[in-house]
Amino acid sequence: MSKNSPDADVAFISALAELLNKNDLTEIAVKREYGEDDSLDVRVVKQATIIAAPAPAPVYAAAPAAPAPAAPVAAAPAAAEDPSQHPGAVTSPMVGTAYLSPEPGAAPFVTLGATVAEGQTVLIIEAMKTMNHIPAPRAGTVKRILIDDASPVEYGAPLMIIE
Repeated sequence: MSKNSPDADVAFISALAELLNKNDLTEIAVKREYGEDDSLDVRVVKQATIIAAPAPAPVYAAAPAAPAPAAPVAAAPAAAEDPSQHPGAVTSPMVGTAYLSPEPGAAPFVTLGATVAEGQTVLIIEAMKTMNHIPAPRAGTVKRILIDDASPVEYGAPLMIIE
């Protein structure tokens, strides 16, 4: 936050988050100059939507007034699980745009519950106008698809879970 009004900064960040959602953007970054030695750098990022389970509501900014009570231990451990740490995670080998089907309007390579063989193409990632087929690293069943069709992905991002 800047040395200027923290409330104004929070309102500014909230407005950026609203702009992000309204224009269907995934990321927005702004630098707000207040003076010679006073500025505010803001980067608001929306996480990819998980197809297999409802995505948690994004948190944009604000410190909690009081600590939240601890949740019971038995309250859905799978929801707090990091998909990239799952042993069956298929991760992105590159930065690009992920597609779940070979061309627009075509059937997807795989669907939830589908059985796949090791080496079978499960999706493609377009990088620099080149379509890269992403093979299943192991045989198994598609348990979760963690991306939407035509969504941007980064190196190492979890794409799906195969068990």
